[in-house]
Parts: sequence; structure tokens; C-alpha cells
Amino acid sequence: MKTKSGGKLPTQEQMITAIRTLQSLSNFYRPIYLFRYDERTEQIFIIAGEAENVEITIYADGTKEHHIND
Repeated sequence: MKTKSGGKLPTQEQMITAIRTLQSLSNFYRPIYLFRYDERTEQIFIIAGEAENVEITIYADGTKEHHIND
């Protein structure tokens, strides 16, 4: 899917996973520092957590991968 200006949009699966992930972080009062959709890689990237130590990548098929850095 593309925007009127020709940019790409996240897939429906990505959007649903992103909303659920962001809602979970919010429910547990975790700060969200970065939410970014990279049109080049077609991935959503989130940085969250008190020490900005939680990194979440959401792929086009809606699957996600997370890393917690110490």
C-alpha cells in the first residue's frame, strides 16, 4: 500500500501488532521513546523502557522480535 505522495505504508498485520505492542507497553507504564516505520526495510522499530533498553522490530507479516539490553 502507498500514500498519495508515493510513500509506503505499514501492512495491516504490522499496524495491528504495533497497536497491541504499544498498548501493552502503555498498560505497564513503560515509556516509549521511538516509534518509526522504515519504508526501505518495511519494518516498524520501537525503543521503550525506563533505560531505553527494549528494542522491538515488527516485520511486514506482523511477527515481532524483541531484545532487552542490559
